[in-house]
Amino acid sequence: MAKSYEYSIGSVRAKETSLFTSSEVEQMLNCSDEAQLVRYLNDKGYGEGDTVDEIIRDNTSKMWDYIKSVAPDFSIFNPFFYLNDIHNLKTVLKGTMSGRDYSTLLLKPSTIDFDTLKTAVENRKFSLLPTWLSEAADSAYEVLAYTKDARLSDAVTDKAVMEKMLEAGESSGSEFLNNYFKTTVFYNNIKIAIRAAKVGTTEDFLKRALCQVDEFRMTTVIKSAVKGIDNLVDTLEKFSEYQLNKAIEAYKLSPSAFEKFVDNKLMLMAKEGCKRASSGPEPLMGYYLGCEAEKKVIHIIASGLRTKTDSEIIRERLREIYG
Repeated sequence: MAKSYEYSIGSVRAKETSLFTSSEVEQMLNCSDEAQLVRYLNDKGYGEGDTVDEIIRDNTSKMWDYIKSVAPDFSIFNPFFYLNDIHNLKTVLKGTMSGRDYSTLLLKPSTIDFDTLKTAVENRKFSLLPTWLSEAADSAYEVLAYTKDARLSDAVTDKAVMEKMLEAGESSGSEFLNNYFKTTVFYNNIKIAIRAAKVGTTEDFLKRALCQVDEFRMTTVIKSAVKGIDNLVDTLEKFSEYQLNKAIEAYKLSPSAFEKFVDNKLMLMAKEGCKRASSGPEPLMGYYLGCEAEKKVIHIIASGLRTKTDSEIIRERLREIYG
C-alpha cells in the first residue's frame, strides 16, 4: 500500500517524543567523563556502541531506516545529501591526486554512488556526474591539478552545491525548504567572505566562490572583504537581512558564537516551519533536522568531556534542540 503524508506525520509526531529534551541534555552535561556519557546514551537507547562516535553512527543508520520506512517520497531529502556529494567529490579528487586512500572518508547518504564518482575523477569524465555538478567538478579538477590551490578548488564545488540547494528549495513547493536553503546559502556566503578576508583575498576569488541569493549584497561584500576582516565586519554589522547584524554581534564575541547563532536560527526555522505543519513533507524534514541537532549537541558535550572543559563553558556552546 502506498504511503501517505497523513500516515507519516502521525508516525513522526510519535517518534519526536524520543528526541532529547532540555533536561536530558542537562543530564549529559552532568556526566563526569566520556565513558559515563557512553553509558548514558546506551541506557537511553539512543544507539549501540562502545564510543560516542559508534553510538552516533548506529543512531544515524536507524534514523534513515525509519525515515525510509515512512516517507512517501524519500527524494525530498536529496537537497540535504548534496552536501555529502560535494564532500565526497573533494575527498576523491584530493585522494586520487595525492595517491592516498580515501575510502573511509566518504559519507552516506549521497545521491552519487561512490563507483561513479571514482570513475569520473580517475578518467576525468565528469559527464558521468549530474549536470549540476559536472562543470564545477571539471573546473575544480583543473584548479587542483595545475595550480594546487585547494581553497579555490573547494570554492568552485561549494558554489555549485549552493546553487543546487537554492534550485531544489525553489522547486520543492515547500515554503520552509525554500527559506531554509536561502538562509543556509546566505550565511555560507558570509562565512566564505569572513574566512577569505582574514587570510587575504581577491575580487576574482570571491566572485568564483560566492553564490547569488535573495538580499545578499554581493558587490558590497566583495569590496569590503578585499580590504580585510575589520572592514568587512564594519560593513556587515550594518545589514539587517537574515538578522545579519545580530549574527555579527555574536561574531564579535567569538567565531564560535557566530556559528551557534546561525545554527540556532536554522533550528528555530525548523521548529516554526515543521513542528506546526499539518500536511506535506515538512514534519519529516523537521524530525531529520532535529536528529542532526541532537548529534551536534552530543559531539559538543563529548568534546568538552574529553578536554575536561568546565560544564558552564560547554553549556554556552550548545545549540537549540528540536525536542
